[in-house]
Amino acid sequence: QVQFVESGGGLVQPGGSLRLSCATSRTVFRVLPMAWYRQAPGEGREMIASILSGGDTNYADSVKGRFTISRDNDKNMVFLQMDSLKPEDTAVYYCATANRVYWGQGTQVTVSS
Repeated sequence: QVQFVESGGGLVQPGGSLRLSCATSRTVFRVLPMAWYRQAPGEGREMIASILSGGDTNYADSVKGRFTISRDNDKNMVFLQMDSLKPEDTAVYYCATANRVYWGQGTQVTVSS
């Protein structure tokens, strides 16, 4: 059952930026740790960034320094700012709870010239 709706994906050139958004109508998620995952073709799904309800964040080494996760608990939203994008960032990006129980439907990000 889809709990989140992601938006903001698309095609971008290497070095470009995108901002992904994740929305839910359920206020319970305000107190839960949230995360962004991605799955490239032929690969497993990996967590790339997580954020606690209070704002503490953690990043995978592959995106550290380039991606920024944030959240707006008043609006029930989580964001992923992606800068300095590389072709290897091409994947379907998912918003989910950090415990992997609740997921969005995913949004495609393609980095290509």
